[in-house]
Amino acid sequence: MAEPAVRASGLVKWFGEADTKTYAVRGVSFEAYFGEMLYIEGPSGSGKTTLLSMISGILRPNAGSVIVEDKDIWSLGPDQLADFRLNKVGFVFQDYHLFPRLTTLENVAIPLILKKLGWDEAMDKAMEYLEAVGLKDRAQLPPVKLSGGEQQRVAIARAIAGRPDILIFDEPTASLDGDTGRRIVDFVKKNILNEKRFILIVTHDNRIFEYADRIMRMEDGTIMGVEKTGK
Repeated sequence: MAEPAVRASGLVKWFGEADTKTYAVRGVSFEAYFGEMLYIEGPSGSGKTTLLSMISGILRPNAGSVIVEDKDIWSLGPDQLADFRLNKVGFVFQDYHLFPRLTTLENVAIPLILKKLGWDEAMDKAMEYLEAVGLKDRAQLPPVKLSGGEQQRVAIARAIAGRPDILIFDEPTASLDGDTGRRIVDFVKKNILNEKRFILIVTHDNRIFEYADRIMRMEDGTIMGVEKTGK
């Protein structure tokens, strides 16, 4: 197995206080590795998205650590944490979160512009990523003119434009039919995953389980088991 991309230890997250305190994640620990596609699977309310948010530097845990490159990301200051999210993590949201008033090309260029690339360079690089996901001919269209599968690929292109080490998908096939969902995940595994990148997919869609290297099952905020698929 390759070196760990992420080491989570004793993660706990609750919401509310005293009598209203509700635990979303209860002492979760695991390691994830470069070169693998790891799924987190479980019913709604099991803590999957909360765990994902803590790993990606979005939601601070009440206890525990997330180690990336030998640093606990939750020990970083606000500016360092923002840099971590910009430079180390690519996030593909369930509903794509594309900007409707921007073209497909401009949507992909957003992380490059945030990295302070000049406009022309950002557009040239964004076009390369659109070409990588097979959408070069859709560059000047607004998202509304794209199919669900095409919008998902635009979101993937935007996520990888920042060259992240950690790529996170939140329910990537929830809005897609079975065939389109499988094509998207198959594309990601064959073209986006590599030995320097770790992909985490939060899902309860058993139609795409065949693409996982490991499946981590959650229930009531805890890890119930990890299955190695051998794919």
